[in-house]
Amino acid sequence: MSTAILQAPLRPTGAPDPSVTAVPLTGLLRVELRKLVDTRAGFWLLAAIGIITVAVIGVFLFAADAEELTYLHFIGATSTPQSLLLPVLGILAVTTEWTQRTGLVTFTLEPSRARVALAKLVAVLGVGLLAVVVAIGVAALGNLAGIALMDGSGSWSVSGANVRDVVGLQLIGVLQGVAFGMLLMHTAPAIVSYYVLPLAWTQVVSLVGALEGPAPWLDMNTAIGPLFKGEALEAGDWAHIAVAGTIWVLVPLTIGVVRLLRREVKSG
Repeated sequence: MSTAILQAPLRPTGAPDPSVTAVPLTGLLRVELRKLVDTRAGFWLLAAIGIITVAVIGVFLFAADAEELTYLHFIGATSTPQSLLLPVLGILAVTTEWTQRTGLVTFTLEPSRARVALAKLVAVLGVGLLAVVVAIGVAALGNLAGIALMDGSGSWSVSGANVRDVVGLQLIGVLQGVAFGMLLMHTAPAIVSYYVLPLAWTQVVSLVGALEGPAPWLDMNTAIGPLFKGEALEAGDWAHIAVAGTIWVLVPLTIGVVRLLRREVKSG
């Protein structure tokens, strides 16, 4: 028996090997970004978002009145389909680990599920920000086309608050999609719940008179209504968004992260 082996320091059972380094967070982020386009669902969803964004420009160009053909209105037109579809990408980023049974590989290569969850979150938020940039760029082309082809107003007046509102709406939607994906961990139920539950609650709030007062605090759609209308937000509006966002985004996300950290991973 080798004396070198006898003299080697012993590590407690389960202790990490100091010679093994953790996967860098940037590496995990690259993997999660690649996953968003590697699957058929992710690829075609992104392709559909791009195609619909361009198609919306064409429809708005010929359907809107000349005075409505402004840069701000084009940004609203291009960001609308993205706000509807990008949350699905956030859902898929989480649920495919369980529905496609890739979680065993993912959490074996990176045992820290919290780091994987963080990488997924950063990846989908990054794609959301990129989508905003694309929407703003396509809107600029639409405004130029409106000036050249339809004798449109062509106003380029867009404030920083307008851009902030578009970015905020996109990121809130994507984050809520991730939250529902982590909470339910199955694609179809998560997508249906994401679209149906908030809408159904909005209808309940609008029909029940007793809920009219607290509606901005309890209903996400009511809370973010001023953002859709382009209104200047006051302190009360920000408070509504914070409270409703906690109920509809942060609470599901927190519960979902706990489920992801504790759920048993199976290969079949």
